[in-house]
Amino acid sequence: MGKREDILDATLELITEEGLQSLTFSKIFKKANVGSSTVYHYFQSKEELVSELFRTLRMHMGETIMKGYDPGLTIYQRTKAILKNTANYALHFTNEQAFIENYCQSPFIFEEIRTMPDPAINEIFAIIEEGQQHGIIRELDKVYCCQLVSGMITSVIKGYLAGKYPLHETLIQETIDACWRAIKV
Repeated sequence: MGKREDILDATLELITEEGLQSLTFSKIFKKANVGSSTVYHYFQSKEELVSELFRTLRMHMGETIMKGYDPGLTIYQRTKAILKNTANYALHFTNEQAFIENYCQSPFIFEEIRTMPDPAINEIFAIIEEGQQHGIIRELDKVYCCQLVSGMITSVIKGYLAGKYPLHETLIQETIDACWRAIKV
């Protein structure tokens, strides 16, 4: 891993541990074990660094969600596969998921980064639109529809991580089925 990645990793760790408001370059220098000139070589401001972290993690999330995706499946099967991968991402990359969720509306994230093209989101929107055209998915705004099901998944994962209940494969599948029922006609 290079210095740039060390800086991004240290930034995520610090935000997870202390919050964005406590994030300083001096803490990043120490956590990433790099000098100030190294950080300033890659990032000119805290806003630029946080935006780049957001962009990097969103790309990783999209790649993870689309891993093994088969566009030849039915709308139902594609939706379930993406929801399953979303659950797996939230379970295995909890700090990334929390950061993305907490900062997607933050003024620290540059607008062009927040609205950057995302192949995973584009595919999810395409599935929703195709499902609506075939009368399989409710005529809801595609962003709302996506937020509805992803919110259900992440909420269940948060409850599990908070120790409110055990989470097993059957419960994950039941959550995915509940997500499908929320959007299907």
